[in-house]
Amino acid sequence: MTYKHIMVAVDLSEESHLLVEKAIALANPLNAKLSFIHIDDSYAEAYIGFVDIKAKLKEASQSEMQKLVDMTDYPVKHTLVGSGHLDEELSQAIEKYNVDLLVCGHHQNFVSKFISSAKKIINSSPVDMLVVPLNH
Repeated sequence: MTYKHIMVAVDLSEESHLLVEKAIALANPLNAKLSFIHIDDSYAEAYIGFVDIKAKLKEASQSEMQKLVDMTDYPVKHTLVGSGHLDEELSQAIEKYNVDLLVCGHHQNFVSKFISSAKKIINSSPVDMLVVPLNH
């Protein structure tokens, strides 16, 4: 299969560059579009009425996203930062931007074996996925 638009779901941790490197390695020979998305679901419902807090957190995430883009040696089509339920927001972005491959990371630690957002994403993703293990 040839991918035309690859979206990388980053958590803006130190390991995000690993995901980006994998996505570039796939996108480059295919001349595919590359987009980054960060969805912060940690405050999706807790701060629903606190617009100032959400705005400051979104601004900080956009700043971190820009640092990631600046380190990239491949053109980045879209950078998306939002909040909400991870699986729903990803599905909407995939549809809106005609993405055909989603690249996600998975932290391999004790807690993630029991609570994993990867399961939700895998079960709801409308496109192919590449899940990259991130050892910390």
